[in-house]
Amino acid sequence: MLTNLSPTDITLSRRTLLQIGAPALGLGLADLLRLESRAADAGRPAPGKSLIVFWTDGGVSQQDTWDMKPDAPAEYRGEYRPIRTALPGVMLGERLEQQAAVMNRLSIVRSVHHENGIHAPSAHWMQTGYFGPTLARNAPQKPCFGSVISRALGSRMPPMPAYVTIPRLEAFGYQGAVYLGKAYNPFEVGADPNAKDFKVPNLTPPNGLTSRTVEARRNLLKSFDTLPRTLDDSGVMEGLDTFKGQALEMVAGDRMRAAFDLSAEDPRLRDRYGRHRYGQSALLARRLVEAGARCVNINTGNWDHHNNLVKGHDEHLPPLDRAIAALVLDLEERGRLDDTIIYCVGEFGRTPRINGPAGRDHWADCFRVLLAGGGIQGGRIVGASEKWGGGVQERLVTPQDLLATLYHLLGVPLDASYEDASGRPNSIVGSGRPIDELL
Repeated sequence: MLTNLSPTDITLSRRTLLQIGAPALGLGLADLLRLESRAADAGRPAPGKSLIVFWTDGGVSQQDTWDMKPDAPAEYRGEYRPIRTALPGVMLGERLEQQAAVMNRLSIVRSVHHENGIHAPSAHWMQTGYFGPTLARNAPQKPCFGSVISRALGSRMPPMPAYVTIPRLEAFGYQGAVYLGKAYNPFEVGADPNAKDFKVPNLTPPNGLTSRTVEARRNLLKSFDTLPRTLDDSGVMEGLDTFKGQALEMVAGDRMRAAFDLSAEDPRLRDRYGRHRYGQSALLARRLVEAGARCVNINTGNWDHHNNLVKGHDEHLPPLDRAIAALVLDLEERGRLDDTIIYCVGEFGRTPRINGPAGRDHWADCFRVLLAGGGIQGGRIVGASEKWGGGVQERLVTPQDLLATLYHLLGVPLDASYEDASGRPNSIVGSGRPIDELL
């Protein structure tokens, strides 16, 4: 039934309504209605924690950073010297001096293991908990942890998306929702936060779209109590991509655009994070979780250093080091470290032995992840690699264990399962269990 509509409004057909919702705004009707149902409490953040991820595509060399082997032969230990940290007895590589200063707030799992050394399958394994794609079939098989979190918990403060990637999705396409539905894909920022003219393309209203016209369209959509099943059959009710298309509030609302406005930050704080993509992405991620995002995934530079590893690490390690350390201290000073998990991870590590071109190759037998905040106990070292780093010496940890730990801390039920396209239920963690030593 239509109520409180002018004669002009009443002449709009359902087809026109869909045209307003989809082509004009790139918005699926079902997506809008879903967000509307959540927006009743907009402005009041829901309780719960958030997750900020540094996805290190290609895999950081653990032997040169968080699991050094200073007593190994030169071809294993590499060129970096170990440095002392704030945690007695724990050494880090010399390019991590800022993390070394906050090591008592960080924890490292040094015994992560899975059984694939190829980028695509390994990236899928670490981001979904499941082996799936092969070189012959690269399509994603399971939803990424960010989409699971979005589906299970939603945004803490709509219309802020629950799941955001900075600046874009990773190359393999394994950071999406797959069978959970397009509404749980991440919102892509779409630009480098360190750019001088940084702005979010998808938050720029189309020409001619004003707050007044948006509100009129929003009220019109509210007036529909039911819609024909034929719409659902056509796929409209399943939605277009909610956050790529933009919810009305995101396009028209000043609060959303303000969350992405890094110019509002003190320039001295921006300097502390570092005036580079790593640092400004971390600062933006902090702003987004404060504004209500549940999971913000920062896709960093490429770490696939088969050649001249030192040159690659000298380029990428200092900005990553600064970004993580600054984020830890900033969250702590703002009283939000206990509410925000920081997770630095890639698809695997690098070979213990340096190769001929002075690089390290793919290695999944034993590698590491870094965690902090959100209930993670600081200053914990979980597991150990063998003498020269080739395999797990103690406390083997799987990708599913890592995801179970994150879900447990965030409040996602570990017994949750979701039906795939064939109607078969799929567990979100399989046999994975939280890492008790971190909790």
